[in-house]
This record gives sequence, C-alpha cells and structure tokens, in this order.
Amino acid sequence: MALKGLVVLTHLGFRVKADNSKKLTFINIPLKNKLGLAAGLDKNGDYIDALASLGFGFLEIGTVTPRPQPGNNKPRLFRIRSQQALVNNMGFNNKGVDYLVERVKKRKSNIPLGVSIGKNFDTPIELALDDYMTCLNSVYGIADYIAINISSPNTKNLRDLQSKEFIHQLLSSIKDRQLVLASIEGYKPVLVKISPDMDKTELKILSESVLLNDLDGIICTNTTTSHDHHSGKGGLSGKPLFNSSTLTLKTLRGFVGNGFPIIASGGVMDLHAFEEKIDNGADLVQIYTGFIFNGPSIVDEIINVKTQ
Repeated sequence: MALKGLVVLTHLGFRVKADNSKKLTFINIPLKNKLGLAAGLDKNGDYIDALASLGFGFLEIGTVTPRPQPGNNKPRLFRIRSQQALVNNMGFNNKGVDYLVERVKKRKSNIPLGVSIGKNFDTPIELALDDYMTCLNSVYGIADYIAINISSPNTKNLRDLQSKEFIHQLLSSIKDRQLVLASIEGYKPVLVKISPDMDKTELKILSESVLLNDLDGIICTNTTTSHDHHSGKGGLSGKPLFNSSTLTLKTLRGFVGNGFPIIASGGVMDLHAFEEKIDNGADLVQIYTGFIFNGPSIVDEIINVKTQ
C-alpha cells in the first residue's frame, strides 16, 4: 500500500521542503500554507506523521463513525486513468472513533488536524444526530477542527441531512454541544462538508442554516453522483469533478458573503486548479484524488510557488 511505503520513506528521512515564510491563520488555527489533505485517505489516523512530512498545511482524517464498520461490499473503488478520476463507494469503512482518538494521541507531528465525523450505516437517519454527537464528544479534545460529513453519497440517505427537513435541527444541536464542550476544553471550530449535487435552492437553504446556527465554516465539496460509470454507484472525484465543485463554491460564496470561511475541494489536480479555487472564493484548498494520481510532487508544486 502506498501509505505504508510513505511511512518507510519518512523513517528514512524523506521530507518535502516547504517555503513556510508566509504563515497564515484560518478560523484561529495557525497554518504554514493553504493546502490540506482531504478526508478519506487516512480514515483512522494511522498515517498522520508520514503525511505531515509531505509539507501539507493541514490534514483532515476520517470520516470516522461511532462504531467500527467494514464499509460497502467490494469492489468499491475504481480508478479511471484516462480521466484522472476515481469512483468510490467505500461507505465510511473505519475502525471506529475510539481507535482514531488513540492514534491521534500518539502522533508526533503538530500539524493542524481536522477530524471528519459521520454516522454508522445502520443508524436510521432520524437518529443520525446521536452518532454525530457521539463522535463530536470523542474527537473534540484532539482535533483542531471538526468536519460534519453529511454529504457522502455512499451511506444510504445521508445526504437527506442537507435538506430543509433535517439541516436546522442537526446544526443547531451540534452548535449547542460545541459551546458546551468549548466551556470545558476551549473553542474548536466546526465545519460542515457539502455536496456538489445540490441545486441553487437547496444550497441557499443550507447556507442560511449554517449562518443562522453560527457554524464556523463550510467544506465545498464532496464527490458527485453525476457520472455514468459501469459500477452504477459511488461518488466521482478527480478532474471531472472540478467544474461542478467550483461552480458550487462560487455560488456558495455569493450566499455566505466574503468573510465566511470556506475550504474548497474537488478536482484539484495541479497548481492551476488550486489557484482557480482560491480565485473563486476559497480560503484554503484540499486535495485527494490529485494526490493519488500525482503523489508528493503535487504538494511540492503548490506549496512552494511564490504566488501563494
């Protein structure tokens, strides 16, 4: 596995040398640069130190659920080399929140760390809040920020949580709990990760709820179900996602205003795509599929340019 190989290289002293002269702050988190790794690659916090050696400004691990679960049936991950794309139907396969917390406690690097949380596959959508609360309580003390993943297409009905029927109660309850935890452990930002497949009306409703409930930011976006891959399921990421995710970003920025924190993700395969995300309203940018296809070279390309 590539990540295990990265661990070996890290032990041998491998590092991406980064220009850290231009430090910044995002939602009160000090960062060395604007590039992060999106959730999904390190689901359990097993590779934090190795990934930190690559020069990322921050990492997001998970998505983690209260109980361990194997995820959806295999095959569930497909590489489309001709399009620089992936289709995945993983389904939040992870070792459970308790395992992730213990792994984070053992890390040696101090890279800023986000933790993405979700619900177990067999938790009814009406009880999803319970799962998010369990994970929020568990990871709050070890995360620099928490990402509420309500947009994966690979857990049945999960995206319903973005709808008018569920979104306000979910976010208001999470906000209330965040403030309780903040009074005990200090304030940790909470962001919500959204889908690129919402129409303008749906996105407006979600944006209004995020602002009303004083969430700290939005991650824009998850994968798209708009594809014709032979598997018939899963979310498409990589280069074909760039246009729709960037359009969602641009529309979202119009709804939330210029000062609201947004992390952009979706189809960032090179420096040009990174810069387009920034130009269209992103404060920070995450990569995933671009890293799968290009390896550490894409990190070096982006973080060491003088335009940042």
